[in-house]
Amino acid sequence: MKNFDRAFMEQKMKILLIGKNGQVGWELQRSLCFLGELIAIDYFDNELCGDLTNLSGIAETIRRVQPDVVVNAAAHTAVDKAESDVGLAQSLNADAVDIIAKETANINALLVHYSTDYVFDGSGSHFRREDEKTGPLNVYGETKLSGELAIINNNPRHLIFRTSWVYATRGANFIKTMLRLAGEKEELSIINDQFGAPTGAELIADCTSLAIHKVMSENANYGIYHLVASGETTWYHFANLIFETAEYNGESLNVKKVNGVSTSSYVTPAKRPLNSRLCNRKFEQVFNVSLPDWKTGVVRVVKETLGK
Repeated sequence: MKNFDRAFMEQKMKILLIGKNGQVGWELQRSLCFLGELIAIDYFDNELCGDLTNLSGIAETIRRVQPDVVVNAAAHTAVDKAESDVGLAQSLNADAVDIIAKETANINALLVHYSTDYVFDGSGSHFRREDEKTGPLNVYGETKLSGELAIINNNPRHLIFRTSWVYATRGANFIKTMLRLAGEKEELSIINDQFGAPTGAELIADCTSLAIHKVMSENANYGIYHLVASGETTWYHFANLIFETAEYNGESLNVKKVNGVSTSSYVTPAKRPLNSRLCNRKFEQVFNVSLPDWKTGVVRVVKETLGK
């Protein structure tokens, strides 16, 4: 605490967190409370509207709270369902974000928002930088990109964090699904030609708090950042680490064989990018941190999920 800027400490921030009970939102409730007064809401709150489908309600919430920072951790993240419910995805991921961007700009508040690797087309095999050409392959990616553009066009004081393959001890995610299936089945087939970095909600939340502190202290470094764990893997190798960690910690699994298969083996409503690698160097350099290898967080969360 002694290294904190004195002026920053004397000015207690008011932070509005939208989407408090999602994977990232839950961790943000912990990490943001050290920065000032935290007001956390979600869809079910009655006193303040946290329902992103209620555009006038969200606008009124921001006007009533008058926050210094708004962190939007709410979104439509059901990738396949978005293909058949375009209207809801557009409302949550773009229309509501447009309102939030305009309302935060009106009160000169910082807007922190989370986006995705799905704004890219997944071509190539390199780690994409923030300034590379976008080209979403599905409705989810298109609506998330629309949300990014709404922020860029309406509030220059923003932090947009693109992340990928998010997991946590809370909520439904790949780790929990794999542990359940490994307890039920003897053979599993897992995609082995999509590449990315599994990134823990805890890491995202901690990095968000750090970034807000720096940006608010210096009134600089706004923009888009790729906030992901370091390294790369496939869903197949991700799954194998989950199983290895579980067994190493004494968990008995039924699965005996894990097959690596191609994306073409699974037909889904939404097309997935094959290359979800994001370059996190900009975030590391600007905020003076070293983002850990993806395996570190996965091992920790598997153990926590199993109660080990």
